[in-house]
Amino acid sequence: MTRFTPAELEAARDRLVPDVVADGLQVLFCGINPGLMTAATGHHFARPGNRFWPVLHLSGFTPRLLKPSEQGELLSYGLGITNVVARASARADELSADEYREGGRLLAARVERLRPRWLAVVGVTAYRAAFDDRKARIG
Repeated sequence: MTRFTPAELEAARDRLVPDVVADGLQVLFCGINPGLMTAATGHHFARPGNRFWPVLHLSGFTPRLLKPSEQGELLSYGLGITNVVARASARADELSADEYREGGRLLAARVERLRPRWLAVVGVTAYRAAFDDRKARIG
């Protein structure tokens, strides 16, 4: 994996990372927003130590452990990735309530257009903020 300097990571702030999507997915996974490592590489959940890829495999969604750089293979398994908020930041707490709400509105439209069988929001806090559902629970 490429090592980035702090300056290179900071330069990735506010970048947009393209979704990995197609019509009729089985599951559309939705993160909060891209982190700086994701924005720097252009690959979702790219930070070393991120549990998304290992958990995806261990849960049986993929036949092998994929690297972030192999994210395009998800489509062949009927899987995709998007985010509630598109812009990259170092931490989710840098996002405003308005960004979460607007992201929720855009996410609902994206789901309506793509028609995945399931939407899996990776982060209950993001779901609560995006859909103004403070009592949403995991599961």
